[in-house]
Amino acid sequence: MHLKLGLLAAAAAAAAGVASAQRPTATSICDYYTTALLKNNTAENQLTLLTLLVNTVVIGNYTMPNVGVIVPGILAAGVFNGNKVDLLPYFTGDLLSTNRGGSKGVSVNFLDGGGAAPLRKNMPADDPTSNQYFLLTHLYQFFGALLGCSQYGMGGAFAAYSGDASMYETHKFMDLDADEVGYFVEQIALAAASFGVAKEDITAVGTALNSLFGLRCAPPTTVIPAQGDQLQAICIADDCPLSPNATCDKYESAFPPASAVSTSTTMTGTTMMGGSTGTSMTGTMNPTGMPSTTTGSGSMPTSSVVTAGAPAATRLSLVAVVGGFAALLF
Repeated sequence: MHLKLGLLAAAAAAAAGVASAQRPTATSICDYYTTALLKNNTAENQLTLLTLLVNTVVIGNYTMPNVGVIVPGILAAGVFNGNKVDLLPYFTGDLLSTNRGGSKGVSVNFLDGGGAAPLRKNMPADDPTSNQYFLLTHLYQFFGALLGCSQYGMGGAFAAYSGDASMYETHKFMDLDADEVGYFVEQIALAAASFGVAKEDITAVGTALNSLFGLRCAPPTTVIPAQGDQLQAICIADDCPLSPNATCDKYESAFPPASAVSTSTTMTGTTMMGGSTGTSMTGTMNPTGMPSTTTGSGSMPTSSVVTAGAPAATRLSLVAVVGGFAALLF
């Protein structure tokens, strides 16, 4: 799906004025920002909006102009709370980190559909049969449901999410810690800010994401209504904050990630959202074609992402469990 350059430029240029407006509580995040940035609230435009945001979260800023917020992206190594984070190895297949092996983690390359190149063209992948296409399209759909896109799953351009119901089951072999999950959430917040999403919406989304995925032993929760209550905790390492309603007995012991490929370079950290991929290698380029970079903790510290309540515009099942969800377009 290619976005016409004129439309992309107009959407990005409009972003500067979006943050100053206030979203009506009766309008979902997805519907509001689709209309604000792309004018017509169609299924195709809603999917375009999610594509823009998700792709930015993954590879960093690629649309011009934008509102000047720097987004490194989750494939770039960075720093969170003073600790180095490198999520790339889970996407490249260098770790035994996916749940496709039943009782043990297996290696899967999730950058096999062209890496960053098709994402810069506003596409999920070059190859529709690739693991990359599978991952990215599921991310568009998952967050489309989470953010209340009115055209999601209505039989049009924006198909319903059909991936794994439990995010814990999907990520359990990654053994993600608090800094890794925090860095992931931070990139989402920065990506949303780069498109002019209001601070209040970004804050609410951060709260929701951390409540859903960042609390160890969190009780089963409904994210996709058709899938019902599922174990959703992604942060499962010992340093992850314990849910106040912890149900640790419901969670299996996850196998720690292990190196699946022998290399002569140093691999650090782990990754999120489905799989292993290229490593961040000292003095080399990673498989995405992007240089490994180290960034600071960003212009949006953890505390600014993990606070606040949630507007009533998102799915009721999510509001009931998370205390509300409101925003962040992705």
